Amino acid sequence: MSSSNKLSNQHKNSELQAEIGKFIAYNQDEFAELVTFVDFAEKFTLGFIEINFTPDIDLLIAGLEQNPQCQEIQFVVLDFPEKNLRFLRDELVQQLAKITKETNKKLVLLIRNLEKSIGVFGDYPPVLQDLNFVRDSYRQSVPHPLLFILPDYAISRLAKFAPDFWAWKSGLFRFKTTESTRDRAANTLNADTNIERLPTPEQQERIDLLHGLLMEYNPTGEIPSQEHIRNCGNILNELGKAYLSQHKPIKAREYLEKAGKIAKQFPDYSLQIEVINQLGESYQQQRQFESANSYHQQALDIAKEQKNRPAVANSLHYLGNVSLNLRQYDQARDYYQQALEIYIEFGDRYWSARTYNQLGYVAQELRQYDQARDYYQQALEIDVEFGDRYSSARTYHYLGMVAQELRQYDQARDYYQQALEIYIEFGNHYSSARTYHNLGSVAQELRQYDQARDYYQQALEIFIEFGDRYSCASTYHNLGSVAQELRQYDQARDYYQQALEIYIEFGDRYSCARTYNQLGYVAQELRQYDQARDYYQQALEIDVEFGDRYSSAMTYHYLGMVAQELRQYDQAQDYYQQALEIYIEFGDRYSSARTYHNLGIVAQELRQYDQARDYYQQALEIKIEFGDRYSQALTLYCLGTLAQAEENYAEARANLQTALQIYVECQDEYWAKVAREILESLPE
Repeated sequence: MSSSNKLSNQHKNSELQAEIGKFIAYNQDEFAELVTFVDFAEKFTLGFIEINFTPDIDLLIAGLEQNPQCQEIQFVVLDFPEKNLRFLRDELVQQLAKITKETNKKLVLLIRNLEKSIGVFGDYPPVLQDLNFVRDSYRQSVPHPLLFILPDYAISRLAKFAPDFWAWKSGLFRFKTTESTRDRAANTLNADTNIERLPTPEQQERIDLLHGLLMEYNPTGEIPSQEHIRNCGNILNELGKAYLSQHKPIKAREYLEKAGKIAKQFPDYSLQIEVINQLGESYQQQRQFESANSYHQQALDIAKEQKNRPAVANSLHYLGNVSLNLRQYDQARDYYQQALEIYIEFGDRYWSARTYNQLGYVAQELRQYDQARDYYQQALEIDVEFGDRYSSARTYHYLGMVAQELRQYDQARDYYQQALEIYIEFGNHYSSARTYHNLGSVAQELRQYDQARDYYQQALEIFIEFGDRYSCASTYHNLGSVAQELRQYDQARDYYQQALEIYIEFGDRYSCARTYNQLGYVAQELRQYDQARDYYQQALEIDVEFGDRYSSAMTYHYLGMVAQELRQYDQAQDYYQQALEIYIEFGDRYSSARTYHNLGIVAQELRQYDQARDYYQQALEIKIEFGDRYSQALTLYCLGTLAQAEENYAEARANLQTALQIYVECQDEYWAKVAREILESLPE
């Protein structure tokens, strides 16, 4: 080791020794009592040490190990950070079997991190339930002094939910926090980094520090001093935002509501506005949009009353988010434009970026893709200008969505991959899920079904991990779509039913429509035409109810398919014409192709061969224009069967040969077999 490294290590060691000395001196009486307790404790003896901050735990353990009175004691620290831990005694017995006991030394077990399984909220944590249930067995199975090192709230919950076990305690030692530790924790309130941008372990570390700081200013069973109550309000607000970042809206509200009461008490209008908006955000996460809107409106009213223009802009942005979720696009755009004007007025270019993103999303939903891309590019330029790599991930994701809508799949995948890399880099596991989902959608469009299913499964696992039941619905729907493409209809129906149940549970009637459509398609493939028509009619009613004329085009198309299967050709033509009119109205040339194709099938069935060929040719031109080679095969196949019906066997063979080549290329064995059989049946 170099001399410089030795000096560095010596310096660090001297700093550590100084910290240990300060902590022990600050808690001199409590430390002396703990040392005496450890010295006299024999066999199973139970004690509790209250420490609110992890750094202080390390100082205490080091202090005990170095204390002259403890040299005949073997301290073993057992760590139990698993939040789902239930059977502590069993874990202790397993750990004891692995410990090599030092000769002529008394073994003392120090238990830490058990607060993870005890939790902050909720009734009767399983680990405490088990402590009560098996407490008598501890005397025989853990015959050593046992010291639990826990923060204030965890000790309170243990005393409440495991009273029998708690009654056995022989000592309770409350250690005060040193000023240096408290100052380090307090810095989390002023941290520049948004908690959303921290990797999950660092998020939890910051939350733990905030909890510790809160207990310092507001110990259990005590009323905080006037001097500390404002600090409590800020900490409670930060905890609320932290839990919102983890998509735990109910837990977040418990802290935010307390913060709101403190903000009113002073009054601190800036804090009050922020807290009310965060409460609105908590209801947005639960899709309770009426409540969310009410809170954001309250925040807006206070901001206007206080003439706090930046706070007005933030509240308008939140109100825009609610309107966007309710598909009130004109209202959403109006809110975002008002917010943007204020940000520009105050030269707040950084916060303008998030509003440009949302304006882009509105334009995208209205199928104004050039406008959407322009807004996203403005947002991205600002992200890059400020070196905000984290925020650029969302913008890359949105740009991917636009490219996907325009069937620019390579470009879409590239944008999604850039977004995913950033989310992984910042440890944002939750946001990765949406990008995995959309990568799955791109893979599905490219008929890479195994890859699509893998992406969807990754997304689903993350949504389940975060308890985001609502977002699972969309992924279940898309997994159903993959199963449907692979003709696994029972599996497809099961996925669609799971999606539908969630949409109904959350009152998302609008999203039900597309799942009803797909359930109808599955029923149709299984030749259950009455069931199919019923599903399509339910979808159409919702489209009409929400004024979604564009989406109704797909439903009219599907209804046309049912009528066609039932040989109700006039009805089929009518439905297809309604679908086609809407696609032309919305400039969706690509979707028009499949309706032209099906109109061609109806005309062919009616032996209107010239009309059929005209429809097929229009469909084929559009598919070639969009480079959709797989869909070209189906139209070429139909042109081949049409030529066969007209006994033009040379043309039939040419079209069918091309179709077969594409099916082989796309590895569609089913249609390749069908095309091959017809080719073999053609006269020479």
